[in-house]
Amino acid sequence: MTHLSQIKRRHTKVVKIGRVKIGGSNPIAIQSMCKTDTHDVDATINQIKNLERAGCEIIRVAVLDMAAARVLGRIKQAISLPLVADIHFDFRLALEAIKQGVDKIRINPGNIGARDRVEAVVKAARAKHVPIRIGVNSGSIPADILKKNNGPTPAGMVEAALREIKILEELDFHDIVISLKATDVLTMTQAHRLLSRKVDYPQHLGVTEAGLPWTGTIKSTAGLAILLNEGIGDTIRVSLTGDPVEEVRVAWEILKSLRLREHGRTIISCPTCGRTQIDLIGLAKKIDAATARITKPITIAVMGCPVNGPGEAREADIGVAGTIGQGIIFKKGKIIATVPEAEILPRLLKEIETL
Repeated sequence: MTHLSQIKRRHTKVVKIGRVKIGGSNPIAIQSMCKTDTHDVDATINQIKNLERAGCEIIRVAVLDMAAARVLGRIKQAISLPLVADIHFDFRLALEAIKQGVDKIRINPGNIGARDRVEAVVKAARAKHVPIRIGVNSGSIPADILKKNNGPTPAGMVEAALREIKILEELDFHDIVISLKATDVLTMTQAHRLLSRKVDYPQHLGVTEAGLPWTGTIKSTAGLAILLNEGIGDTIRVSLTGDPVEEVRVAWEILKSLRLREHGRTIISCPTCGRTQIDLIGLAKKIDAATARITKPITIAVMGCPVNGPGEAREADIGVAGTIGQGIIFKKGKIIATVPEAEILPRLLKEIETL
């Protein structure tokens, strides 16, 4: 079951990050960040591969020192995702990361020192066609801007971003991506709205330090959905305190719910009520676990009763509508079987395989 989104996306400059293009009419890309120690090359590579299997499209790693910078080439050679180096303050780390073959660097020109250092980074980035992501965080706005605005504000975040952009533009560098992150949903969304009226660079969206998976998912969904529905955003990251694979899963569900991307199975399941005559909650959980690795976009309906069940199941690619102790299985809108409750799961999975 496929429906195209009616959202009119804001047109931005196209930026190439390795094999992934963002901006323009390109799909909104899903990013995550490794939570391993970058010095531990094997652990970092393993986590990146797990993230790729989950659907991650761009991966970022922290580069704390020169030792971490010097292993980026080994990591890059072992993975297929575009690799982003996250760097603060030390321009030499940016130079080494570029030398090691990363696909993008995240660095703020204003915090790496004198003009000649910025020029060195820009020169190296330009030579290797490496874009620069400018990242403004509500917790690290320059002191003068904070003072002028009496604290972190959306306007202050945008002013900080424009200050960084100006440095690069004065050096005739325009391969730029911008992120404006805040822990407060409304601060983040308003900042991106303001920025979208001033520049046409791709925007990377995220509610930073969103929290543990349950609350973090809610905050991230609220913030990202607001902007994506307004056509703002070219890449996204869901920041959760936990397994980064969960970040990717949540990001995909956000994009799928807005019909902006298709990926894997979508499960429609009813909340159940007193009319439910089968163990629908248990069945839905088993179907969810058994189909988690499907990458082809299909819609599976798991419905508990004859009221809305048959209609929802017919709209899905495949589905089941429960009755007393049994289930009616639909495929592409047609009834293909009525089976006892114990046989619903194996029969449904068998039919899903044929799709």
